[in-house]
Amino acid sequence: MGHLRDHGYPVTTKDVEDLAPLRRSLGVPPAMATCHTALIADYIIEGHVPADVIDRLLRDRPAVAGVAVLGMPVGSPGMEVPGRPPERYQVLAFDRSGRTTVFDSR
Repeated sequence: MGHLRDHGYPVTTKDVEDLAPLRRSLGVPPAMATCHTALIADYIIEGHVPADVIDRLLRDRPAVAGVAVLGMPVGSPGMEVPGRPPERYQVLAFDRSGRTTVFDSR
């Protein structure tokens, strides 16, 4: 959350024991579920998505439900490890039926 705050996003957190009911109500495909779920404008953000990718999502307004970074790749926001180079990873755009496309590669 610090990464988003550092990039000007107001962040309100709510700790819940089970995100599955929220994800189901939002229409997050099970394969896109990650460690964190956020709502920004009309989009769902799953996982450690970089702020500049969210900026692009909000600027371009593609017809998707949201974006996700699967797993917790080293070097993604909040997953930086001193002395370890960042891993390559993809930010996937998804719709509520589970179709995905690569939105960004890092």
